[in-house]
Amino acid sequence: MRLLIEFLISVLSSIGFGVITNIPKRALLPAGITGGVSWCAYWLIRLQDHSLILPNFTATVIIGLLGNYFAIRHRVPVNTIYIPSLVSLVPGGIAYLGARSFTMGKAASAAQQIYNVILIAMALAVGFVVAEVIFKAVRPQLVRLIAKLPKVQTKSQRGKRP
Repeated sequence: MRLLIEFLISVLSSIGFGVITNIPKRALLPAGITGGVSWCAYWLIRLQDHSLILPNFTATVIIGLLGNYFAIRHRVPVNTIYIPSLVSLVPGGIAYLGARSFTMGKAASAAQQIYNVILIAMALAVGFVVAEVIFKAVRPQLVRLIAKLPKVQTKSQRGKRP
């Protein structure tokens, strides 16, 4: 039950951030699903592995793979899927705590928090690189598979004949 709640909240936060950043409407649901699945992967791995790197890395690889798939399927730039999906993984709270510790004169705590932010940011960056490499390898097979699926039409294409 907890996993379902985590999934739904993450989907809603990704869709909400997509609305705020004004991505196309046809990309909102794919961005939400990608964000929800990646957050569930993060959450499940975080239950077993209490490090910062592996959960963030794995969730980012999932965002990279699903984001590329949905970008091709819905004919949108991949960044319109990536950015809203990534919002729940960005270490903004940890960065805030580091800055607050620094301003309060707690240098050791600030250094630890900033170190964690850098670790998470590196895990996110490497996760995207790994996902792109994997996707480049499977793209031809995926394009053939997507070609067999029913077409997703935009609003402007619905009234036109093929």
